[in-house]
Amino acid sequence: MPRLRTTREDRFAAIFIAVSRWRHSRRDEEDRDDLLDGASAYILCMEAKTPTLYEWVGGIDRIEALFGAFYEKVPADSVLGPVFAQMSKDHFHIVAHFVAEVLGGPKLYSGDGLHSHSSMVAKHIGRHLTNEQRKRWVSLLLDTADELKLPDDPEFRSALVGYLEWGSRLAVINSTTTENPIGSDAPMPKWGWGEVKGPYAPD
Repeated sequence: MPRLRTTREDRFAAIFIAVSRWRHSRRDEEDRDDLLDGASAYILCMEAKTPTLYEWVGGIDRIEALFGAFYEKVPADSVLGPVFAQMSKDHFHIVAHFVAEVLGGPKLYSGDGLHSHSSMVAKHIGRHLTNEQRKRWVSLLLDTADELKLPDDPEFRSALVGYLEWGSRLAVINSTTTENPIGSDAPMPKWGWGEVKGPYAPD
């Protein structure tokens, strides 16, 4: 289970506590600086011990194994088979590298000179995906994660499910359009332990 995650509120609290101690004491300037340095060290320590989702799941080998096993099942699936009928043999590698980068891993996807956030979105344009197909994609992938015994702690799974729901729903939305809403220079999405900050707002 991930430990010592720090939020912006945690940082403010640590600094506030340090400043409050200084203001309500008769410490000299040197002691004040020590308190503030201690608060900064505490924050850095907390952040250093928080792994990315990519690290927590076990790195690229585990993510490639997940999508490799998942896409082996897809052709025989009555709901997903038709969607991926023209799937290339290296499709699972491409998707694994995209997801790995989104979850905090190295730029295996966008760093190859061929792919970007825009190019991934482009694969869904005009496909007219259904919600049934979306839900089946998510559920089969999570079943595969269970079979491969990927981390199943509440924090990781809630973050993973959140990303899959977010990404798959955007894929369905993008599949109804004829123009790519993402520019070629748009940054890759990033997903961590808690990313949703407000309601959906279409561009």
